[in-house]
Amino acid sequence: MEINPGQHITLHGFNNLTKSLSFNMYDVCYTGTKAEREAYIAYIDEQYSSDRLKKILKTVAEIIGAHPLNIAQQDYVPQGASVTMLVSEGPVVEVPNSSYEESPGPLPENVVIQLDKSHITVHTYPEYHPDEEISTFRADIDVSTCGEISPLKALNYLIHSFDTDIMTLDYRVRGFTRDVNGQKLYIDHQISSIQNYIPDSIIELYDMIDVNVYQENIFHTKCKLRDFDLNNYLFGFTKDKLSKQEQINITERLKVEMDEIFYGKNIGWP
Repeated sequence: MEINPGQHITLHGFNNLTKSLSFNMYDVCYTGTKAEREAYIAYIDEQYSSDRLKKILKTVAEIIGAHPLNIAQQDYVPQGASVTMLVSEGPVVEVPNSSYEESPGPLPENVVIQLDKSHITVHTYPEYHPDEEISTFRADIDVSTCGEISPLKALNYLIHSFDTDIMTLDYRVRGFTRDVNGQKLYIDHQISSIQNYIPDSIIELYDMIDVNVYQENIFHTKCKLRDFDLNNYLFGFTKDKLSKQEQINITERLKVEMDEIFYGKNIGWP
């Protein structure tokens, strides 16, 4: 069944379509020494603690129209955190047997939100290059919903919630629902690209590539910052502390790292 713009469809019962948004962001930083690397990891751990992640996910739930039921969170030593938030699609009247749950073991930062037949998850991964020159921070957010809730409503907020050099975005609609006549409906809204849901002010900042499989309702967009200012990738100092040659070498190293992440393949640097 094809949906026309502005068309209103009356469904038979609950909307059983599953709409999933996967938002992956990367922050890249030059950390020339072990001390700089450790300071960067500590900074990331503080900036994206379980408290901060919990606030982000509560806002995501509010944007898409979900209601938190209970929350469990845990910060780990030396780094990392886990948060679990149960939410419902309808208003919360009573929350029986709400409890605090602690995830076992020192894991990367994890955040999980569960909706009615739906969920939201966040995982964070601080990482560094073996030669200690490059450190990266990755956050993976997955918003999977059923019913009329749309995860795409939260995309703009998620982009603004993280310092993002590179983004990989995936959106897919799975399953089917039925109209009142029993006819299957495999998508209930118009979409040609994830870029349709990204503000123009953000699109102007990034180079973007789309890979879409329209007949399967699968949409993929990759984004990489266009402008490069070395000062934004140095931790604890500015480029005026470096020689011209050092600035050139570090810039090349950072750009190769970003290209490797963006294109998903090893390019190498001499």
